[in-house]
Amino acid sequence: MKQIEIATLEHLNEFAELFDSYRVFYEQPSDLERGKSFLKERITNKETVTFLIKKDNKHVGFAQLYSLYHYKTLKRQWLLSDLFVDPAYRGSGLAINLIDQCKQYCIETDACGLLLETQKTNKIGNSLYPKCGFELDSEHNYYNWWN
Repeated sequence: MKQIEIATLEHLNEFAELFDSYRVFYEQPSDLERGKSFLKERITNKETVTFLIKKDNKHVGFAQLYSLYHYKTLKRQWLLSDLFVDPAYRGSGLAINLIDQCKQYCIETDACGLLLETQKTNKIGNSLYPKCGFELDSEHNYYNWWN
């Protein structure tokens, strides 16, 4: 049986372990303590809404949302910034459950939708997102400026 709940400071240790695994997946060096501090600040300042999914009595995945605003709809839009399921639990629909929860949260908060980006090399994500109703925006280029 699966259970989805919003991450709080009570979940910080388990969430930080998952978040560290997520970062390593994206070829970042493991840094559990720095990640934990980052998550603690986001939760404390209410800068994120994160759904944790539990299976077999442990948290095995998460979806992290950040608030944006869309100029066309003049409404909030949620950035699905981070989505991760422990590799041992993949293939059982947990990522889809998390995405569905994010969609429901959009409805509950009267948001216009979800925005996400993923690397072109993320075969799992690039296969999953269209199955979940996401449309690839091929009209725009996304650029980053890093300080």
